[in-house]
Amino acid sequence: MKKDILFKPFRALFLAFALLFGICFSSCNFLRVDDYFDDTMKFDSIFTKYDYLVQYMWGTTDQFPDESRIYIKPTSPGPLATDEMFTSFQAKDGPHGLYYALGGINADNIGSYDINIWGKMYQIIRKCNNILTRKNEAGLTAVQDEEITGYTHMIRGYAYYNLIQAYGPCIILGDNILPNNEQPAAYNYSRSTYDECVDYCCNELELAAKYIPKDLTSNFFGRPSRGAAFALIARLRLQQASPLYNGGQAARTTFGTWKRSEDGAYYVSQTYDESRWAVAAAACKRVIKMGKYKLHTVLEDPSMPARALPSSVDITNPDFKNIDYYRSYSEMFTGETLGSKNPEFIWGKESSEMREKTQHSFPNEDYMGGYNGLCITQKLVDAYYMVDGRDKNNASDEYPYHVASGAVTDDYFSTNVEEFSGYKIPVGVYGMYLNRENRFYATVGFSGRYWAANTCTEGMYKNYNVWYHQMSTGGRDLFSGKGAAVRNPLDYPSTGYVLTKWIHADDAWKGNAASRIDKFYPIIRYAEILLGYAEALNHLTRSYTVELPSVGGGNQPAESYTVDHNPSEIKIHFDQIRNRVGLPGLTPEEMGADETTLDNIIKREYMIEFACENRRYYDVRRWGMYEETEKNGIYGMHLGEEKSGYYQTPIPVNQANNRNRVIDRKMILLPLPKSEVRRVEHLDQNPGWES
Repeated sequence: MKKDILFKPFRALFLAFALLFGICFSSCNFLRVDDYFDDTMKFDSIFTKYDYLVQYMWGTTDQFPDESRIYIKPTSPGPLATDEMFTSFQAKDGPHGLYYALGGINADNIGSYDINIWGKMYQIIRKCNNILTRKNEAGLTAVQDEEITGYTHMIRGYAYYNLIQAYGPCIILGDNILPNNEQPAAYNYSRSTYDECVDYCCNELELAAKYIPKDLTSNFFGRPSRGAAFALIARLRLQQASPLYNGGQAARTTFGTWKRSEDGAYYVSQTYDESRWAVAAAACKRVIKMGKYKLHTVLEDPSMPARALPSSVDITNPDFKNIDYYRSYSEMFTGETLGSKNPEFIWGKESSEMREKTQHSFPNEDYMGGYNGLCITQKLVDAYYMVDGRDKNNASDEYPYHVASGAVTDDYFSTNVEEFSGYKIPVGVYGMYLNRENRFYATVGFSGRYWAANTCTEGMYKNYNVWYHQMSTGGRDLFSGKGAAVRNPLDYPSTGYVLTKWIHADDAWKGNAASRIDKFYPIIRYAEILLGYAEALNHLTRSYTVELPSVGGGNQPAESYTVDHNPSEIKIHFDQIRNRVGLPGLTPEEMGADETTLDNIIKREYMIEFACENRRYYDVRRWGMYEETEKNGIYGMHLGEEKSGYYQTPIPVNQANNRNRVIDRKMILLPLPKSEVRRVEHLDQNPGWES
């Protein structure tokens, strides 16, 4: 919720207020407010008129993390702290998510890394409390009061949301504005339980939804709407229902001894409650019922022939007929579709971060200007389906999966160029990368991938098939497919794959006129609501009726949502995810499968659909699967081998950033800064971290 996106016209005007009020907690306890401001009269002037107050309100959002900063110097550990991405870069210098996975970040030093947001969120909360307490001094009209009230609750709720995502249970301040220069006891707050925090945060977002608009013009892309508030509630309720936080084995194993020191209350519930899945399903259903969002699709373009559906795939949903199944997915991320025009983005933002970080995936500096180091893991590569929806281990004769069981021969490589939707698979591509589903080609840069770099006007820096099997890693003497030496010995695709999800065919990093297309990052998109709805329904054993505030907002009465384990309802919403990319939906056998089997199918879909979008870090934790997903380490191709050896059975990446990964249950949650824990008597540290 960055202020430069939400309210650009007020940047200059707000600077004076920012200097006066914006960095008050930089050198003190996050709850202390010593030397809060120098000139009380100047601060009081904020509340004298609407113009000043609205400027001040939007200015608070400057302290939110940039949601799209998820790879280099991220504001959450992100994809590089999971089993979906890897890099050979020095972890401490930039990919801090990987540094976290290596055990390099702890309660002593977390304040030195961007992932520490504890203090900043409380700064935002205190500012919001000031606004809600004093807004009546500004002589607001009814419309202005609703705007200030709605968005301030949204901002405050989003601050608590960020605290919950990073640290779990947090301190709930309510409307309290702590006075200056009190004795330490005045600031001695305890953390609330996880459920109390989620309930409070959801209530804040419900209050926001009463007042903020359902529809926003494209001029306000980046500002949260009512749908954003409802969607965040759905995400939180799904997490609250998940095994880690809902009294299952994961909750007992991870948090069974974690109690509040003040009164012995469990921070995380140790009793399973199925009705939480019903609340999560209802929250998702409410967003669906709004009728405002749908999956992004692109119609077929005769000038850009699309990939034909396999003969075995029959898509009956009219929303997914006559569309380009590759571009319908890929153009959400490449920048081809404007974020403000994308009906799948419930809440998104323009992202210079994503645009600039494409350089970390591009082939090396000497011939395409990139760093080669933002890598995909073999586990993610293997998760993708074949183009007809089959698993690679059960591939059909029509769309086979060719890999070598022994020596690699020419029989395992493509002999024809395949082109579809502006994408090209050249001759010589290994069989492992052929006949795969459309999301694979939108996301994975494999050996032989074609790089267009269309904006570059110099032929020597564009239109390359980059063959990673032609790189020699002996003695750190690295070579590109063109034969140019890599300058930095760490700039190479250490798994044999790079991330291409955000790369447009026009993007270029070297040569005359080289430029990049603007990118748009989804903070939350409709596909997550559909998949979350299917996931929640799958865990129900009976029917529930849940009351939630009206989708219409305002003071309209609550609406009832009836949810149950209805296989047809699960299929209708799950299948949309598959059909949009040209895959068949759930089979009758899958629809009739037991809860665990269908849950695993849904989990795999999360991994593929949201690859490298910063969802998996949170998903594997809420599912109680963090340790399981990390235990096998990072696999990739045989770098340093020639063609006959490179494509053999994948092996563990022979790199310190893989060998030294740490698997520790305490890393499910970030540590609170030790300095803060020691200042506040009743502030308990997260389990496993040193206080």
